[in-house]
Amino acid sequence: MKRVEAVIRPEKLELLRVELEHVGYPGIMVSEVRGHGKQRGITQQWRGTEYKEYFLPKVRIEIIVMENQVKRIVDAIIEVCRTKAVGDGKIFISTVDEVVRIRTGELNETAVG
Repeated sequence: MKRVEAVIRPEKLELLRVELEHVGYPGIMVSEVRGHGKQRGITQQWRGTEYKEYFLPKVRIEIIVMENQVKRIVDAIIEVCRTKAVGDGKIFISTVDEVVRIRTGELNETAVG
């Protein structure tokens, strides 16, 4: 099993949800987060005064999938979230050793589906 974790622009979340429903996914966790990458934030202007906003609003999604579903999920995220501009986000893929469904005690593949 793999964890596909993506940090994306907030305005892309609903479009991504629709696309993920289309390609199929077992479930999703969504968190609102703030951060920055190489750009170190952005400079804003308000009433003629410039100020630096270091931590930008982002959305983190996490999906636990079987290994054969990773490419389909990653491709969907890239297709929807890529604007080719700084700040599009990142995708992280990691191994999940074990999953337990709390309600039933089911393990691993049966707990994910």
